[in-house]
Amino acid sequence: MALAHPAAAVPQHRRPLPLRVGTRGSPLALWQTRYFLDRVTRFCPVLRDAKAFEEHAITTSGDRIQDRKLAEIGGKGLFAKEIHEALLDRRVDFAVHSLKDLETEMPPGIVLACTLTREDARDCLLPGPALPACDPADPFAALPQGAVIGTSSVRRQSQLLYRRPDLRVTTFRGNVQTRLRKLAEGEAAATLLALAGLRRMELDPPGSVAIDPEIMVPAAGQGIVGVTVRADDTELHELLAAIEDPEARAVSSAERALLAALDGSCRTPIGGHARLLPNGRLRLTGLVARADGSFLLKRSEEGSARDAVRIGAELGHALRRDSPADLFA
Repeated sequence: MALAHPAAAVPQHRRPLPLRVGTRGSPLALWQTRYFLDRVTRFCPVLRDAKAFEEHAITTSGDRIQDRKLAEIGGKGLFAKEIHEALLDRRVDFAVHSLKDLETEMPPGIVLACTLTREDARDCLLPGPALPACDPADPFAALPQGAVIGTSSVRRQSQLLYRRPDLRVTTFRGNVQTRLRKLAEGEAAATLLALAGLRRMELDPPGSVAIDPEIMVPAAGQGIVGVTVRADDTELHELLAAIEDPEARAVSSAERALLAALDGSCRTPIGGHARLLPNGRLRLTGLVARADGSFLLKRSEEGSARDAVRIGAELGHALRRDSPADLFA
């Protein structure tokens, strides 16, 4: 059963052009913004001819602070805080985000208006030049005893250490290119990145291996581009409804409901990955863990795609109920 696109009309713009698009300034963020604008102008070519959009790159707190883990400085919301402020202050008209960087509860006056087609949600193991090729069926087996792995994600760290407690983890922050440079310079034996980012930047590092979501559960929203607008901007809501990907909306709704039920932050390792099955039903896998890998709980739930939010909330509550209370303190 395919999910249908909502009916949407092209809005008659009554505001001055160009419309201002807020984004982070990293190469990947700019790629995502231009991908979004391409989708909009393909749907409404008159907007391309009118040069209707103007990019506004915004430096966020998460971009400025590079020497500490996100859990230590306030969490993923730091990649959106200044962009939210620009939207509320009307310095931009809408904003483009990596959905996994958005809080589950938007600030008052802002809504998630559109989700675009998901790229591959899997994580990717990137070995350094000194390591042998990794087996996709057992990607961590090639890592030497006691090897140093670079990542700033407690979700990736917890799942890695659960399987390989002998490994050591060092903080890797920065954009995709920065992390690849650190790996090439020998700061770690291997690192982990989102496959979606590598594909969008047309990067295929030697020896990289995509990790099956059953081995490493991805982050909620990973591989999905989300667009936020002011809640009262019905004109842009109409435009964005026309390019929304219904499958991305369904799976992201389940994953974000799971995250909300767990009250997840960057301090708690949480994974959430939903997919639509051939019969049209939605299957969601959720995970909670300790950052050191000493505890990990993973479960799945399935139901109608129309019940995505309920599925996510129920699975999240079940995981929270059966996990140590201090994980969420």
